[in-house]
Amino acid sequence: MMRTTVGWHVEMEFMEDDEHTRAVAMVRLPDGSEVRAHGHASRHHSDSRQPRVGEEIAGARALNELAMQLLTKAHGEIDAASGRTSHPIHV
Repeated sequence: MMRTTVGWHVEMEFMEDDEHTRAVAMVRLPDGSEVRAHGHASRHHSDSRQPRVGEEIAGARALNELAMQLLTKAHGEIDAASGRTSHPIHV
């Protein structure tokens, strides 16, 4: 049995100001396509300034959206190849 090792690298980029953090997640797939997703976090005015926490929240939201887009893409490919409708599981 032959095994194939594939690696994906996800890139994350953050843009921040005093109250907002925006994240962009991007993965390049072996077929040459790219999938991008965005996440956002807002700091309440009464919260202490903790940029790392904003990055974690915005980053997690971007990665979650990236995962959903990858599931949708994969199911579209399944449908195109099989001629039937697959049923993605939504978490």
